Amino acid sequence: MILLLPFVAALLLAVIYLISFAGATPSWRKTAIKTGAIACLVPLALMFHMPGWIVIGLALGAVGDFALSRPGKGAFLVGMVAFAAGHLAYLVAFIGLGAVWPSWPAIAVMVVLAGTVEIWVVPHTGSLRWPVRGYILVIVAMAIAAMGLPPEATALSWGVAFFVTSDAILSVETFVMREGARKRLASRALWLFYWCGQALIAIGLALAPLFTGPAMN
Repeated sequence: MILLLPFVAALLLAVIYLISFAGATPSWRKTAIKTGAIACLVPLALMFHMPGWIVIGLALGAVGDFALSRPGKGAFLVGMVAFAAGHLAYLVAFIGLGAVWPSWPAIAVMVVLAGTVEIWVVPHTGSLRWPVRGYILVIVAMAIAAMGLPPEATALSWGVAFFVTSDAILSVETFVMREGARKRLASRALWLFYWCGQALIAIGLALAPLFTGPAMN
């Protein structure tokens, strides 16, 4: 029952953010709820004995959410650096979990996605062009490692897929879309993918029997 407490707290904050704050103007209340929805996943990951690098990655995600929810280019850069560091932490964790080089079609999917962002989004990033490119390289490397995880880590792979999807939506929402109903809808969609992705990463190994059968140790 104790294990449920941080998950319930994280889920409740995530739902509140989705309903009331996704796409809203910056405020300290928005920052607190957004950051808390991810920060609550950190003790959850510890309770499920997830690798330390995944716990670190989640904590860095909470830092990134705090920064990205504040106005200004400086806060955006801090958030980008925090998330890039989090992706590197996940990459180290996935290598430790036995990730192997995935199939070439899987790699091709990530190359095409990165190329699409380069062509469609990067020209709109102005002075952030090179930081954004660096971030793309880091998340692509992390995603490729996740594609090579063993079957018992399938939930982690799905979590990363959701995370990458949310980042793709975020890049379009931030640099391409204009204010309006579509942008608010995009904000809600990226939050759904992002939070669900982080939650799956936080508890992914505990879901291993769903993918490998109940006989797994």
